[in-house]
Parts: sequence; structure tokens; C-alpha cells
Amino acid sequence: MSASLHDVAPGIQVREKLLLWSLAAVNFTHIVDFMIMMPLGPQLTRIFHISDAQFGLLVSAYSLAAGVSGLLASLVIDRFERKRALLFLYAGFACATLGCGLASTYPSLMLARVAAGVFGGVLGALVQTIVGDAIPFERRGQAMGVVMSAFSMSTVAGVPLSLWLASWGGWHVPFIAIAVVSVGVWLLAGKAVPTLNHHVQRQGRGSSWHEFRDVLADGNHWRAFGLSCLIVAGSFSIIPYITIYTTTNVGLRPDQVPLIYLAGGVATLFTSRLWGWLADRWGKVATFRLVCAIAAAPMLALTHLPQVPLWVVLAVTTAFFVFVSGRMVPGMALLTAAPPPAKRGAFMSINAALQSATMGAAAWLGGVLISRSPDGLVQGYGRTGWLALLSTVLMWWWVGQLRLHTPGASPRAN
Repeated sequence: MSASLHDVAPGIQVREKLLLWSLAAVNFTHIVDFMIMMPLGPQLTRIFHISDAQFGLLVSAYSLAAGVSGLLASLVIDRFERKRALLFLYAGFACATLGCGLASTYPSLMLARVAAGVFGGVLGALVQTIVGDAIPFERRGQAMGVVMSAFSMSTVAGVPLSLWLASWGGWHVPFIAIAVVSVGVWLLAGKAVPTLNHHVQRQGRGSSWHEFRDVLADGNHWRAFGLSCLIVAGSFSIIPYITIYTTTNVGLRPDQVPLIYLAGGVATLFTSRLWGWLADRWGKVATFRLVCAIAAAPMLALTHLPQVPLWVVLAVTTAFFVFVSGRMVPGMALLTAAPPPAKRGAFMSINAALQSATMGAAAWLGGVLISRSPDGLVQGYGRTGWLALLSTVLMWWWVGQLRLHTPGASPRAN
């Protein structure tokens, strides 16, 4: 029978809430650190006298570093107690972000962004691992909903506030502010995150390489990796080109574009927790399939949208963010149960690396599928919608093939 956070003892309830909000704060800071780079492009290209391609390398350096560090971390992450690993990585992230704020040249900023990616990329996987270790499976959907609300808060508050700080004090200020806030979050995490070392107490550990091969040799892990990649593949062929399409083909003014992300962020701030509640009440596979089925409509509508009033655009884009991002809540709850606890850290680190690679590949494929007409309009954006629909149909079936490592649960996800 499913359980909600309200069904547990008050003391446990308070501790779990404090843990989840501290992990959400960790997620919030490193997500804002990643997202703020893109709107700072005009300032950075002007100040450092760099080309658009050089700025693109500055942005992609974070993702590339995150992917590589995720693979390397998978070799050793399960040998360390979770809390200690989190605090070490988060301290490194805060120092790297401060380095971004203090950088005075393009090479020094590039080095700081690579360092931020090294620490930040592993942080995301470790946060999800801690949720899997600390929260029982029957409440893990709601837990993921709380932790993943950080994405919404980043869109609604983090990025606008960072841009205001940049306009007030220069591009350095947002990074310095994130580093300062991270000190408080580090102290909060030190108090809220419990010691989690059950995964290191088992006997007979082999070499790191042997354990890495064990994770990759498990067919169920690859089914989970496949599901994870499918979740991001379709959506990330669409998301990078939303602004381009809506301003050229749909008729939005550039000053209206932030409304898309504001409306979507506010809505998902509430719905991410709703999906978590439904996942724990109805079942994670059933909720995942329901949200996937509904998400197909706004994906196709957005990629085929003609010139329409602003309120129609906002309705479609908000539905897109609500349901497309909503798949991640039950999806990640399921993924944390795919590996046994002793291998969860390595599994989630490899998963994060594969997701980063899939996001990059999907964004590249989306760019290949679209083109410009002689009058400057975007052509072929609808193809990305059909690609997303195909991935949705495939993942709707795929999710039922997972085996879950949960006490007293059926070995099949469904």
C-alpha cells in the first residue's frame, strides 16, 4: 500500500522534510550556476572580445566536464559515505563558482567553468542517490517532487535575480552571490543530511574497475539507462529552439519570451510535487505513463504552432513544461530503484553522464532537423515534435521492462 509523508511519525516527517529541502537547495544553486551562463552571452562576448563559437564552447565546457566527471566518479563514489561525499563535492562546487566570479580573462573563466562542471555534474547524481538511500520507495515519488522543484525555482527566481544582479554590478556578481549562498546551504546540508554508509559496510568489495564493470554488465541497468535517455532525448530536441521558433514563426516579441519561462516555472513549482504525490498513491509506472501520454499533446502543439495570441502561446508552453518535466519525477523515482543500494551511486553517476551526452546529441539533432526559409522563418520544427512523440511511445512501453530493488515489491516495475 502506498504511503504519504503525512502517514509517518512527526519526528521522521520533520527530518525528511529538512533533508529534502536541503537537497533541493543544493540542486537550486548548481542549476542556477549552469543556467545563468546562457543569458550572460552578450555581456561576455563583448567584454572578452570572443566569438559566438567561443562562447558556445564556454557553455558546453560545463556539460562536457560534468559527463566525464560522472563516469570517473562512478568508479569510486560508492566507496564513500554519502554525506561526506556530498559536502566535499559541494565545497568544490562553491569554490569553482567563486572562481568564475573572480575570473578576469577568457581562459581563467573557461578553467573555472570546467571545475564547476566537474563538481556540479556529480552533485546532481549524488542528490538523487541520497534520496534513493534515505527515503523508502513508497514515499520516493513525493521526495523526488520536492527535490526537483529546484528546477522550477531556478527558472522563476534564480535566473531573473541573477540577471538583475548582473545588470546592477556586472557579470561577476551572480557567481559570487551563488558562492556566498552555497556556504549557507553547505551548513544546512551538514545538519540535515544523515550519515548514509550502509552501502560501504558490505564485505568483499572488488576493485573499482570490477565494480564499474558489474554496473555496466547488468542488463536491467541498461534498460534503466535507456529509459533515462529516452526521457530527455525527445524534449531536448525541442527545448533549445523554443525561443527561436516563437519569436520568428509565432510572432512573440523578444521582451515577451521571459513570460514563457516565468509561467512554466511557476506552474511546475506546484505540479512537480503533485506528480510525486500521484506516483506514490497510484504507482510510479502508472503515473509515468499517464504524464507521458498527456505530454504528447503540448509537444506536438508547440512544434506546429502558427501565429496565435500571447495567451495561447503561454497556455501551450506552460502545458509543455508541466507535463514534459513531470515525467522526470516518477521516472527518477523508478531509476533510483533499478540498481541495488550498494551500486546506486555508481549507477546514478553513469546515468548522469549518459543523460548529459543524450541532451547534447538531441540538441544537435534538433538543429539538424530545422532550417530557415528564404524569408527567415524556421522550417522543420514539427519534425522534432514527431521525434518526441516516437520517443514517448517507446518509453511508455519501455518503463514496464524495469526490475526494481525494493523491499517486498514485485521484481517488475509494473
